[in-house]
Amino acid sequence: MVLTVLRASFVLLAVYAGFLVYGALTTRQVQSEWVKELKVDTVTGKVVAEGAPEYRPVEIPASHVAGPGLLVLCVGGALLFSIGIVTIDLVLPRKSLAAISGLFLGLLVGLVFAFVLGMVVKLLISTWWPDEPPPFVTGINVVLGLVCCFLTISFILQTKDDIRFVIPYVEFAKQTKGARPLLLDTSVIIDGRIADIAEQHLIESQMVVPRFVLAELQTIADSSDKLKRNRGRRGLDVLNRLQGNDKVDVAITDPQMVKSEGLDVDHKLVALGKSLAAKIATNDYNLNKIAQLQGVDVININDLATALRPVVLPGENINVKVIKPGEEVGQGVGYLDDGTMVVGEHCRDMIGQEVQLTVTSVLQTSAGRMIFGRRDSDPRRR
Repeated sequence: MVLTVLRASFVLLAVYAGFLVYGALTTRQVQSEWVKELKVDTVTGKVVAEGAPEYRPVEIPASHVAGPGLLVLCVGGALLFSIGIVTIDLVLPRKSLAAISGLFLGLLVGLVFAFVLGMVVKLLISTWWPDEPPPFVTGINVVLGLVCCFLTISFILQTKDDIRFVIPYVEFAKQTKGARPLLLDTSVIIDGRIADIAEQHLIESQMVVPRFVLAELQTIADSSDKLKRNRGRRGLDVLNRLQGNDKVDVAITDPQMVKSEGLDVDHKLVALGKSLAAKIATNDYNLNKIAQLQGVDVININDLATALRPVVLPGENINVKVIKPGEEVGQGVGYLDDGTMVVGEHCRDMIGQEVQLTVTSVLQTSAGRMIFGRRDSDPRRR
């Protein structure tokens, strides 16, 4: 809204400037009419001017001076110029500070080179034409300036990444105040635990959901497969839950990234994380590895859940409900509240009941953590 008002004001000011230019041109032509006080000399009989010239404004209509063509030219030219500038601003929605810095530096270096070469040309011309320099010297200097500025700007814009260590003019460290934004992946939204974490005031960062992640979520929700459809709808429900939570700031953005066409969602998310200096919240193992290779910080909800699991040491007592029999004779299997599998010795006959186990060992596997224990009332321990 603010940019729209700014652009409209710029166009109106340009039209007003066109009227001012037209008024200045016509006023100059009217005031250029002046006469001198003339007097006839009685001795010689000649007409001579007496005193200083006196300017006398002459009332001449503007239509007689310039005609309507000049008005159309001034106002129409200003209008077309302003519309052209606004069009360029709309076509290039994302301005690059690196490009502007490179343009400025290239122009400055080009002018310096053009000045030095102009001095050389002037020295050569004064050697060959010592009396009077030829008229084409000015044209040579203008051409040298244009060529030098073009070459230096083109060279700097094409090699700004290579000479960054020489002049750090294209890279400015982004000083982020407060917490860095948190990009949400499709998998972490469908998982839903991010909403529970947000309700505990553990996340101070702004949660950013890119438009392409939301589109992937909607595609999953519209899938013909029932399982995928349910997962997609669950993700949309979790997203609505996050937006309704006043404890966190959730923003859905439509980033305009350069060279993002043809990339999948994971690579787009990593590229956006690099450009925003943001962290990525995901449960996707492949995205986790890709982001680490690109130097983007990742928060894996599974790893976070693993780190928050209570530490169980051998010799401690735990209570668990036996759900099913184990693979070995006499074993019973149960689960803690965090999903950790517990294998109890001599618990097969206690299925459906809660028993107290003494931890004997803890095994960490790629699938998760397993706890082995033995019933306190085990007769083999007596």
